[in-house]
Amino acid sequence: MNHHADRPGHRPTQRPTQRPYGPPPDWRPPYQGRPVPPVPPIPPPPPAPMPSAETARGVLWAFVPFITLGYGTPVSFLYAAVRRGSWGLGATAVGYGAGSAAVLTLMQAGNPFLMVFGGFMAVMLWIAGTAHAFAVRSSVFPREVPRNRLNQHAIEVAKYRRTLREEARALAAEDPALARELRIGRPDVPRTYDDGGLVDVNHAPPEILAALPGMTPEMVERVVRRREEHNGFVSAEEMAVDADIPPDVLPEMADFTIFLR
Repeated sequence: MNHHADRPGHRPTQRPTQRPYGPPPDWRPPYQGRPVPPVPPIPPPPPAPMPSAETARGVLWAFVPFITLGYGTPVSFLYAAVRRGSWGLGATAVGYGAGSAAVLTLMQAGNPFLMVFGGFMAVMLWIAGTAHAFAVRSSVFPREVPRNRLNQHAIEVAKYRRTLREEARALAAEDPALARELRIGRPDVPRTYDDGGLVDVNHAPPEILAALPGMTPEMVERVVRRREEHNGFVSAEEMAVDADIPPDVLPEMADFTIFLR
């Protein structure tokens, strides 16, 4: 029983209402009331150029001393000398040949001590020849990618970058605020989203606009002046009309431009 409740002038104390843990009552999750924009799929990375058959031949050549227990080392290094036109590799082949001849001579001497010594030399030549072949393999068989394969890789990279630009444009059309947060079209600021090389004409600095294909300093000056007067453009066609971009230049830069408001 509370004895102080009957006192005149006594006001019962009230405990402050504790706020429950969690977000405030007026808080609502992002995108409540409107559909969540779909996350564009990440395109696969472009395939790397495959090494040529020279790499496989180089590995097979380096294994010759190992497979032949060292007796094929002079022949393999002689082939390398002829292939590369190297006198140093030729002298190496002669040295391994002399060593192999000495091993055969000692093994046939009939003296147990010389035979053991010859066997020891054979093992050393086997190990040394194999290690030496693998050490010089990259210089004898340099890793070269055929020109047509390099061109094919360049085509795949260009297609991959085009796919990134298409994905970035679709995301910007669906959610412009997210596109601005990802800094699409702004290679001049730090970002982690790869838009494939897009340039936001309405916000990019003049030095970035100057890197667009076909863009000249006079065009950059007109684009910057007109976008300030009109608060930006809505399309490449409007930019071409307002900034007097030549019709033959517009298709070159249209693939790399985006216009965020």
